[in-house]
Amino acid sequence: MQPIKGRLSTIGRGGVEEFMAHKLRIVACLVGFLAFSVPLFAHHGAASFDTSKTVTVTGTVTEYIWSNPHVLVKLDAKDDSGNVLHWVVEAWNPVTQSSRGWTKNTFKPGDEVIVDVAQAKNNQPVGEFRGRIVINGKEFKP
Repeated sequence: MQPIKGRLSTIGRGGVEEFMAHKLRIVACLVGFLAFSVPLFAHHGAASFDTSKTVTVTGTVTEYIWSNPHVLVKLDAKDDSGNVLHWVVEAWNPVTQSSRGWTKNTFKPGDEVIVDVAQAKNNQPVGEFRGRIVINGKEFKP
């Protein structure tokens, strides 16, 4: 096997520089890809929700937010003591929800809803849609 110095000298100085520049571009692209892709996976998942049980929330829609990164439905619901809780229930992004039959008009402020959610593990009135959705007495089935 020929020593490295001998092999490089047969390539020529311009070939070595071109090879190193190409290698540097590949490394820069990989680093850039990793730097931009890691945040995409950082918050996704249901880790903050207790997915082992479902809570049924009955209330009135106060706001419907159709935007990235998550579609949100805000609603007021009473707890067992009659106190009003301001719930925020999240769904996936608008593109995914559109493929499930949702539109930007699925919910309106004032709609009476019954929704099944996985509540936040810290028991705050925050949840993720899980199962049944009833809007103004009519079950939503896309």
